[in-house]
Amino acid sequence: MQLRNNFNQPNYDPLLLWIILILSGVGLVMVYSASVDAAALKQISNYQNYYYLLRHFIYLIISLFCGFIAFLIPISFWQKFAPSFFILGLILLIAVLIPGIGKIVNGSQRWIPLGFMNFQPSEIVKLFTIIYAADYVLRKSRQIGTFTKGFLPISLAIAIIGTLLINQPDFGALVVVVCISLGILFLGGISLKIILGLTLSVPIGVYALLKIAPYRMDRITGFLAPFEDLYGKGWQLSHSLIAIGRGDFFGVGLGESIQKLQYLPEAHTDFVLAILSEELGLFGFTLIICLYILMIIRIFGISKISTQLRNNFSALLAQGIAIWFGTQAIINIGVNVGFFPTKGLTLPFVSYGGSALLVTFIASGILMRIDYENKIKAKRN
Repeated sequence: MQLRNNFNQPNYDPLLLWIILILSGVGLVMVYSASVDAAALKQISNYQNYYYLLRHFIYLIISLFCGFIAFLIPISFWQKFAPSFFILGLILLIAVLIPGIGKIVNGSQRWIPLGFMNFQPSEIVKLFTIIYAADYVLRKSRQIGTFTKGFLPISLAIAIIGTLLINQPDFGALVVVVCISLGILFLGGISLKIILGLTLSVPIGVYALLKIAPYRMDRITGFLAPFEDLYGKGWQLSHSLIAIGRGDFFGVGLGESIQKLQYLPEAHTDFVLAILSEELGLFGFTLIICLYILMIIRIFGISKISTQLRNNFSALLAQGIAIWFGTQAIINIGVNVGFFPTKGLTLPFVSYGGSALLVTFIASGILMRIDYENKIKAKRN
């Protein structure tokens, strides 16, 4: 009977898969709803109302396929080529800054045109950073608690990435990469004294970033008191809060948002959650948050099993992906409700964006592979 039960159990986490598919389905619907007016305004270029929906659907199909391919790849492959992936990430970040290669949109040079889509290297760099940091912690397991031989080398590597991201500029991606790196290093055994020292240095780094790009101070002041400059730097956040407030408990109805009608910029990307809250209310907002919480819990559950089976690289890899998804979701939600300044970060699996969707599905395929290898190893034991 026990043997039969083992063979009947799927070799992947069905709950995690369903959460990802539900979030993606909600994203598909909300991208269409939030982008209808934006697409209609571009009909001078033969855009249709479903322009963004069609593109997002194509991105979703491609992402599902790439996620499945990632599931087929053994975890040992990612560990073996971890340094190579990190170097590839650096090359992509350098390439996007080269005139003629990188594409400038809204003053930021973050994209490489590929014909059918604009690829954003900073998205794949998040995943490559997780892979590299997980491998680094294991290779330096005996020295990770020291500053010079453990922390300093990887901190210099992350500093190079940070410098390239700042030059795009992509401060949101920088925050995520730093959180991922520190999270993996902390879970891998880095000294708490080093973490505390870094915490004390954060204000210095923030001050330097504000001096380099004064527009970030405008974002901060606009975030602190958005309604005091409603028609200026507080415009985006003000209309995000108005959208959320209009939603009340059960929303104004799917497709009935007013704020998406050119009041709220980036309604289908960074602020899709505000439109969701307006149309589906506090109920929809809470449901999305619960799905993310459940997803992170499941990922850490996979990591725990990997640790028990002594699949240490898999454990750190899963933890890093959990930190990535969790951090980005928290920041995006925080931006929408006015807890954080605008960062330009999408909501994982929900917001419009080909690069982000593609990479998150590849990461999801890796998670499914980790769970698959855990279950195969557990059955053998």
